[in-house]
Amino acid sequence: MTRSSSPAATPPTSALDTPPERPVFGLIEAAALGLSAMWFLAVVAIFVLGGTPDAPAAGWSDILLRIVAMILPVLLIWVGAIALRSAQVMRDESQRLHAAIDGMRNAYIAHAQQAASVAEPSVTRKLDEIAAATRKTETALATFHTSRRDRPMPGIPTAAAGGEVTDQGLLALGTPAEDLAAPLPSGQLIRALNFPETAEDEEGFAALRLALQDRKAAQVIQAAQDVLTLLSQDGIYMDDLRPDMARPEIWRQFAQGTRGRAVAALGGIRDRSSLALTSARMKQDPIFRDAAHHFLRRFDQMLAEFEEEASDTDISSLGETRTARAFMLLGRVAGTFD
Repeated sequence: MTRSSSPAATPPTSALDTPPERPVFGLIEAAALGLSAMWFLAVVAIFVLGGTPDAPAAGWSDILLRIVAMILPVLLIWVGAIALRSAQVMRDESQRLHAAIDGMRNAYIAHAQQAASVAEPSVTRKLDEIAAATRKTETALATFHTSRRDRPMPGIPTAAAGGEVTDQGLLALGTPAEDLAAPLPSGQLIRALNFPETAEDEEGFAALRLALQDRKAAQVIQAAQDVLTLLSQDGIYMDDLRPDMARPEIWRQFAQGTRGRAVAALGGIRDRSSLALTSARMKQDPIFRDAAHHFLRRFDQMLAEFEEEASDTDISSLGETRTARAFMLLGRVAGTFD
């Protein structure tokens, strides 16, 4: 098997696989050999040179005892030498192991730093994409675009856009201009209350400009724009809501002043998350609460005047606009239909 030649893996691998060479006969062995030689010299001096010529012949037991007495100290010397050598080997192995661990740690740190330096450009690119998406969202809110999808609202009659009112008449002294101006057509008002579908919705913007020239319609539209913008900050969009649509006669009863269970069907919003977020915002944010109540009052006043001359089809179309859905949501949270 061939070993890897990776630069990060080479130091710890070589430190473990190729231990340093040790001399076979070292200082410990030399000391043990010297002590053994001294002991044998002492034994020879005691038993050979120091013996008496008339000593009786020793038996086998005496001879065996003498041999053990001579060899046992030498064995003890070499056992101690081997123990010291093993201790030295263990100490060297421990040092090599620590060095290998340090090398692996340094290699891991270097690898992590290299990976971080490679990943940093991608992280920066992600942050730039998030910032760009945020700017697009802010631009969309600034153009009244409260829809996540580009789809036309069904059942909303539209008229030819861009027509200007020419039947002004002469202004009598002390008569407001709003009272002498021609009333805003129902179709244009409904189209304006739904707001433009996209930035290219020329017909929707034309209806919106025409409605803003009418004082009462402009008040409702501006109030609706404020609450729609505030609701979008919590991720609540009117196109995401699927309310239970109320019949035209229920809208008429509400416009004529009926309250309570008879008009409870107007609060047809069933989205629990939108209701919970709106309720919490209503309780905690005084600016949102004031804007919501102002919008509810303006829509109520507009509906009372609109109902007098509107057909059932006009009222049904009004109930499908984004402004009417905001009225259903905020009215249910505020207890308007209780």
